[in-house]
Amino acid sequence: MRTGAWLIGARGSVAVTSMIGALGVRAGLTGPTGCVLESPALRDRIRPGIGDLVFGGHDVTSVPLDKKAAELAAAGVVPAALVAAVQEELSVIEQQVRPLPTAATQAETAAAIGADLDRFRRRHDLDRVVVVNVSTTEPAPPPHPAHAGLPELRAALGQPGAVLPPSALAAYAAFQAGSPYVDFTPSTGARLPALDALARERGLPYGGHDGKTGETLVKSVLAPMFAQRNLKVRTWSGVNLLGGGDGANLARPGANAAKAASKQRVLAETLGYQPQGETRIDYLEDLGDFKTAWDLVTFEGFLGTAMRMEFTWHGCDSALAAPLILDLTRLTAAAHRSGRTGALPELAFFFKDPLGDVPHGLAEQWQALCAFIDALDSGR
Repeated sequence: MRTGAWLIGARGSVAVTSMIGALGVRAGLTGPTGCVLESPALRDRIRPGIGDLVFGGHDVTSVPLDKKAAELAAAGVVPAALVAAVQEELSVIEQQVRPLPTAATQAETAAAIGADLDRFRRRHDLDRVVVVNVSTTEPAPPPHPAHAGLPELRAALGQPGAVLPPSALAAYAAFQAGSPYVDFTPSTGARLPALDALARERGLPYGGHDGKTGETLVKSVLAPMFAQRNLKVRTWSGVNLLGGGDGANLARPGANAAKAASKQRVLAETLGYQPQGETRIDYLEDLGDFKTAWDLVTFEGFLGTAMRMEFTWHGCDSALAAPLILDLTRLTAAAHRSGRTGALPELAFFFKDPLGDVPHGLAEQWQALCAFIDALDSGR
């Protein structure tokens, strides 16, 4: 079941780490640690497998994949020996990464993106192509009347000017080309009503938003603990320090606000109220692809006794995100094969700001994911 993994932002750290990891697992050079679908409870339940994935993508930069891979190895993100071992296969993927098209109108740009997807599908004789957005976070777009309905959107896209932000235009192009779509960023993606209508019209599933890899992953475990023990959380504040391209992008106010809102949303939706405090994101160039988050939680116990807890999370963003990209590509492809259409709320386990009316506690999300995989597995 050969499946295309078409990455928007294919020359970035997360994308290249995903490629190196998939090539290494396929060759038996490394294990699938971090891949949820390769855990003992879920192994061999979902097709396609990691070895069935064929990579391509779009990017606005022209940095060769081998150069990016060398940078990741020098930074300690991926093993240098593994990069050397998969160099030849990485050069093959290099030929499948295209410049992100631009045209006079967004309709023409979407058609050019779709043409690249179609050529990729036919060249490699793929059963389907899943488009995954791993590009930089974009600010929330201003509202536009065409976002509400598909006929209005199609008409507006044929006019000059930007109707959709880049992530949403990628989703539109993917759906038009018959490809499922996953947004691993907090950007708009397929979240607009007009794009949901297009996905349903084309019989396509989609997932998102904002991969849950660090501080928010911990929040989704701890917040239910406070709620279930009936402990009143008074404040919850976090400071996130990160470097790399993602950190540089998040130094921009619009992107920073979109990311911070996504990270903080889990608290109100799990606790049932919004404690005082905020999540701050600061860029420290020296950290590179690594990130550190420090959280302070103050809470009230029996008889109003004041208490507190603190935790620190230090991790490598690309190494945490890459295995989830492989999981999400496989799950979305399997959902497409099974006939699922529209948003996939069962993928909430992977996201900070999941689609649909879903629980925000990790344990409940795990149960929903396992039930989803049971259904996909039984329908194979």
